[in-house]
Amino acid sequence: MRKSVFTLTLIAAAMGLTACGKKEEAPAPAPAAPAAAPAPAVLVGLAIPETHVERWVGDAEYMKKDLEAMGYKVDVAFADADQSKQNKQIEDMVTKGAKAIVVGSVTEAAAQAVESAKKAGVQVISYDRLITGTDAYDYYLTFDNFKVGQLQGQAIKDALALDTAKGKNITLFAGSPTDNNARFFFDGAMDVLKPFVTSGALKICGPAPTNSADATWSKITTEGWAADKAKARMETLLSGACKSVKLDAVLAPNDTLARSIIGALEQDGKYKTLPVITGQDGELLSAKWIMEGKQTMTVFKDTRVLAKGTAEAVDSIIKGAAEPTLTVKARVDTTTYNTGKKVVKSFLLEPVAVNKDNLTKELVDSGFYTADAVAKGTK
Repeated sequence: MRKSVFTLTLIAAAMGLTACGKKEEAPAPAPAAPAAAPAPAVLVGLAIPETHVERWVGDAEYMKKDLEAMGYKVDVAFADADQSKQNKQIEDMVTKGAKAIVVGSVTEAAAQAVESAKKAGVQVISYDRLITGTDAYDYYLTFDNFKVGQLQGQAIKDALALDTAKGKNITLFAGSPTDNNARFFFDGAMDVLKPFVTSGALKICGPAPTNSADATWSKITTEGWAADKAKARMETLLSGACKSVKLDAVLAPNDTLARSIIGALEQDGKYKTLPVITGQDGELLSAKWIMEGKQTMTVFKDTRVLAKGTAEAVDSIIKGAAEPTLTVKARVDTTTYNTGKKVVKSFLLEPVAVNKDNLTKELVDSGFYTADAVAKGTK
């Protein structure tokens, strides 16, 4: 009997030890909630006027890069200097859900698309070219366009020593009549040159407006900033109104037109030495020609800075800021740029006159071009 009890005790103890040594199984974890899909990137549209003027391609690239770095999805469209095409592109951007659209307009008819965008709740920023005929946007980013012209006029004044010279001859070109900036460029240049026209130190060959309000201003404009039109007009001047004079200077509003004018002058046997010729935009081939002495100067507008400032303005507006916040240096102007419907708050960046003496510093040392690219005139 004792043996049986002892045996049962051992069995019970063994069972107890087994039970105590067994690990309790943890309950199965609850299935993880599915990860939330990332929010789609906000869409920003870039409506760019053209590609035949070199700088616009760079503007688009710089803005796209800056906006994408901020996390935005970017839709870029080039209008090929066709406002109807650009308006359709802007409408497409609205349909795709863009929250903001940056518009470098072709003509004043961009106002139609801008007003449609506003009705759809899309913010528009006018880029470099003022969009006229509408009050459907609030902000404009550009360079000081009047000063651009002043720098061109000053370059002519200095090169011809107009303070002491007499009887120097100049012919005048202006940009596209549909581009509001063309008026600022011309008026800025004539702000410097008009006193010398009045005194007789500077004689104008061909149409002679002294500001963009003159009736004859339209006769010196270049529709669409087209190089072939500028070259054809220069050829007509050389065989007509300016045939009997030797030109000392040509007021050319940008680099594309400057090079076409130079082409016409080089075909004329009279111009073994080229006149003083201005430009604008710091285009690569013009940089090469400045170093070679063919083009006198350009006005450099660092579009990397303008693009960055515009991207910052877009970001501020989309995030609901009361006013755009920019880190780039810009002068705020609230009186000058009138669309015909309202004065638009404008952020004006500083342009720089570039000639052979400072081209390396401004265009190469700043990283805008490489020395090799300037030497070749192409990337």
